[in-house]
Amino acid sequence: MSRRGENIYKRKDGRWEGRLMKQDKKYQYFYARTYKEVKGKMKLFLEQKDFSKKGQSDQLNHAPKLFEAWLVGEISLRVKPSTYESYYCCMHRHVIPFFSESENNKITQDSIAGFVRMVKEKQELAEASKKKILAIFKISLKEILKDSPECHFLIDLVRLPKTEDKEVQVFSMKEQRLIVDAALHSQDRRAIGIVVCFYTGIRLGELCALKWSDIDIETGTMSIMRTVSRTRIFEEEPYKTVLLVGTPKSRKSVRKIPLPAFLLKLINESIECDFNHEYIFSGKDVPSDPRSYQKLFKKILKELKLQERKFHAIRHTFATRALELGVDIKTLSEILGHSSVSITLDIYAHSLMEQKKVAIEKFNDMYMLNVKQNA
Repeated sequence: MSRRGENIYKRKDGRWEGRLMKQDKKYQYFYARTYKEVKGKMKLFLEQKDFSKKGQSDQLNHAPKLFEAWLVGEISLRVKPSTYESYYCCMHRHVIPFFSESENNKITQDSIAGFVRMVKEKQELAEASKKKILAIFKISLKEILKDSPECHFLIDLVRLPKTEDKEVQVFSMKEQRLIVDAALHSQDRRAIGIVVCFYTGIRLGELCALKWSDIDIETGTMSIMRTVSRTRIFEEEPYKTVLLVGTPKSRKSVRKIPLPAFLLKLINESIECDFNHEYIFSGKDVPSDPRSYQKLFKKILKELKLQERKFHAIRHTFATRALELGVDIKTLSEILGHSSVSITLDIYAHSLMEQKKVAIEKFNDMYMLNVKQNA
């Protein structure tokens, strides 16, 4: 039952739901974990609605409120929680503080150009971070300015910096053998997951989300259907992090991967099949926490006295080994679950060049053989 005079209800799943009627007689829905948060979202929506009645020029005089309204509007429902966390942090750490200054309180050519310049000149920000901040800023501007006649002109002011392609971190064959051997002899059941990543290239979140039902013994395949992430929830203070199980990174990340026979056997022999619990590597009805997996991986690297690298380096290592073995780029892209082959090509350009050199060298061998035979 809603509170008196308000269209705010507590749902059966424990969340709160509010609704407001828009001009087209359709409802705008708002969701949150608390009554207070839903009411706040509805208030911001109404404020934004009031701005639109005043005309575009007056509307753009309230930049901080517009960015805040965009953040709590439909975008909070359209994107994944992990993506929303990035949006929230970017807006509150960079965008809203800049536009809260009196000289930047309006969305104008000067304020937009000033923000872009400020981000690009910040020495403490990595180039990748600058690109991410400006990309999110541009997304918010497109929504806020969509009815403005200056929309395209103002958005074009936000030019993303070109970042240099860095060579991906990859373990050598010797390092890979040491890590795999350490994982196989570990007393921690999760360590087998490290071996699985080295020979399938799946992401850490996908590994943590694997269930026994995802392994098909008869066909020797593994289905990637979900991912796990630890995400901050901004619907109530103090902000907490929760473990969320969601869909993989992109549509093509939902995939079926053939498993090498030895890996299928290893999973069955190394981990007791406990079908009473869903998740393979946690042995529970809840998935493993990616953060705890990262700590386990760092511990193994430290014990082996190897250079510390991110867990994602295992995925890069798998892709590099695949190219070395002659796996074609289209097949590799599908196994990795990239949304397009171009992404695979961009990431592993260096490895591909090495394979091209090997391929061209074969022509040299062929030529020398012909010369020898004709001599």
